Amino acid sequence: MSQFGLLGKRRFAPFFWTQALGAFNDNAFRNALVMLVAFQMGLDDRTVGLYTNLAPALFILPFFLFSATAGQLAEKYEKSRIIRYVKLFEIVAMTLAAYGFYTHHTPLLLVVLFMMGMHSTMFGPIKYAILPQALKNEELVGGNGLVEMGTQMAMLVGMIAGNSLMLVADVGPMLASGATIAVAVAGYLASRRIPPAPATAPDLKFNWNPFSETARVLGITGADRAVFNAVLGISWFWFFGTVLIAQLPIYTRETLGGDGSVNTLVLTLFSIGTGVGALLCEKLSGKRVEIGLVPLGAFGLTAFGVDLYLARHGLAATRGLDWLAFLHGAGSWRVVLDLTAIGVFAGFYVVPLFAFVQSRTPRERLSRVIAGNNIINALLIVLAAAFGLALGRLGMDAATIFLLAALLNVLVAVYIFTLVPEFLMRFITWVLVNTLYRVRVDGMQHLPEEGPALLVCNHVSFMDALLLMANLRRPARFVMYYRIFNVPLLRFVFRTAKAIPIAGHKESPAVLQQAYDAIDAALAEGELVCIFPEGGLTADGEIAPFRPGLEKILARRPVPVVPLALRGLWGSVWSRRDTRLGRMRLPRRFRARVELVVDASVPPQAASAASLEARVRELRGELA
Repeated sequence: MSQFGLLGKRRFAPFFWTQALGAFNDNAFRNALVMLVAFQMGLDDRTVGLYTNLAPALFILPFFLFSATAGQLAEKYEKSRIIRYVKLFEIVAMTLAAYGFYTHHTPLLLVVLFMMGMHSTMFGPIKYAILPQALKNEELVGGNGLVEMGTQMAMLVGMIAGNSLMLVADVGPMLASGATIAVAVAGYLASRRIPPAPATAPDLKFNWNPFSETARVLGITGADRAVFNAVLGISWFWFFGTVLIAQLPIYTRETLGGDGSVNTLVLTLFSIGTGVGALLCEKLSGKRVEIGLVPLGAFGLTAFGVDLYLARHGLAATRGLDWLAFLHGAGSWRVVLDLTAIGVFAGFYVVPLFAFVQSRTPRERLSRVIAGNNIINALLIVLAAAFGLALGRLGMDAATIFLLAALLNVLVAVYIFTLVPEFLMRFITWVLVNTLYRVRVDGMQHLPEEGPALLVCNHVSFMDALLLMANLRRPARFVMYYRIFNVPLLRFVFRTAKAIPIAGHKESPAVLQQAYDAIDAALAEGELVCIFPEGGLTADGEIAPFRPGLEKILARRPVPVVPLALRGLWGSVWSRRDTRLGRMRLPRRFRARVELVVDASVPPQAASAASLEARVRELRGELA
C-alpha cells in the first residue's frame, strides 16, 4: 500500500488532519498578529519592533516550561482524550484572539500567543508518540513523511492566510478571527475521530515540578546515545530552518530585489521541497527506517546552501520586483532550484531521524523523549535567532548568513556521524546496494518485530551481508568469514554493524569459539543473528549442504529460526560465476534485479541443518 493510502485509514487520517489544522492555526494567528501590529495600529517603529521580537519569545517559552509535563501526560493517560482537550483549549484561545483582534488589544493577543505556544507544547509529545501505536513498522517512515508534508503545507498556507486576511480593508480582523475559530473547531471535530491510543506508562508517578522533571526528561532523552544524537540532528534541522526562514524576507528584499509576492514564492519553494523530500523518504528507504538518508540530506543542505550563495549575493540592482518579474530575471531559476533542493534534502534529513527515534525508543518512554527533543529544539531555535541577529549586527547580508549556516552544517554533521558511526554506515550500505542492485523483498512480515531469532540464508556473493543489512527491517548481527570482514572500507561498515567474524576450525579455533560465544550473547540480548550455513560462497550457483554449526548454536540457545533466500544474484556483481580473468571485466549484470524472500519462522526443536537447507532451496527456486 502506498503511504497515501494511510489518508483513507481511520487510524491515521483524523490525526493527520488534526495536526495539519493545528499547524495552520499556529501560523495564521501569528502572522495575522504581526500584520495587525505592524500595519494597522499606527504604532511607531520602536514599539512595532518590541512586539515583533517579543512574539516569538512568548510562543517558544512554553516549550521550556511545559514540555516535560506534556511528556508525562502523553504516557500516563490515553492520548486521543488529551488531544481533544488540547483542541478545546485551542478553540478558547482563538475566541479570545477574536476579541483581541476586534479591539486591537495587543496585551491580550500576546497572552493568546503564549496560549498557542502551550497548545503546541502539549500536542508535540503526543504527535510523534502516537504514530508508532497507530502504524505498522513498515508504515512508520511513510506516516512520518505525510505528517511532515502536511505540517509544511499547513504552515505555508497558514502564513499566507494570516497575512492576506488581516490586510483586507475594514474587515481584516473579522475575517482572520472567523477563519482561525473555524479551523480550531474543525480540528476538534477531526480529533474526535482519532481512535483510542492507550497509555504506555499508566503507573508513571507524576512530577508537577517542571524544573526537576525537565532535568529528568533530558536525562531519559540522553540515555541512549544513538537516540540522543538523532535528537541533536532534529534540533539542528530546526536551527538551520529557523536561520533560513528568518532571513528570507531580508534576502528577498535586498538580494533578490523582490516584493512580498517573491517572499511568498521563496517560502513556498522551501515548503514544497520539504514536503516532496518527506514523501520521497518512503520510496527511497523501501518502507524501512533508513537513517542512511540522513547523511545524504546533510550533504544536500550544504551543497545547495553554498550554491544559493554563489547564485546570488550582494545587493540587488533593481528593487520591488513581483514574482513573475523575478522569475524572468537572469539566474533566478538557479535560486529557485537551490531553495527547492534545500527543502527536499531537509525532508531526507529530518523524516528518517524522527522515525529512528520512534523505532528505537521503548514505548513507555517515547513521549518523554519527544518532550526532551522539543526542549532541545526550542533551545536551538533561540540560538538560531541569536545567530542570525548577531551576524546581522556584524554587517553580514542574508546570503552570507545562509552560506555560514550551510558550512556550519558540515561541522555538525561530522560531529554527529562521528559520535554515531551507524548513520554513516547505513549511508554507505544504502548507496552501495541501491547502486548495484534493484531489490524486491517478499515476506518481510515474517521477520519477528522483537525478540531473538536466528536467520539462515544462502550465500551467493560477497555483497550478501550488505544486501540483507540494507533490506531487513530490524538490525541484525551478521556472522561472516573473517577475511571478508577485514575487506578495506567495508570493514568500517561491518564493525559498525557489529558483525561477528568467524573462521574454520583448522584456520583458527580461537576465532571460531569467539564467534560462537558472540552469537550466543547476541541471542541472549534479544537480537537477530544472521548466518550463512553453507560456510562459503557458492561456486556454481547451487546451494551447498548446510553445515552443522547452526545446530550447535540452537543447542546452546534455542531460538526461532527464520529461513531467508536470495534470488537472482548469481552472475551479478561479485558473485563467482566467471573465471578470475572474467571477473575483472565490467560486470554484465550491473544493477541486477534481485529478490529477498523471508519465510515464516521455524521453532528451534523442529530446526535441523537438513530441513532448513531444503526450505531455503524451496524459497530460492530456480532463480539463482
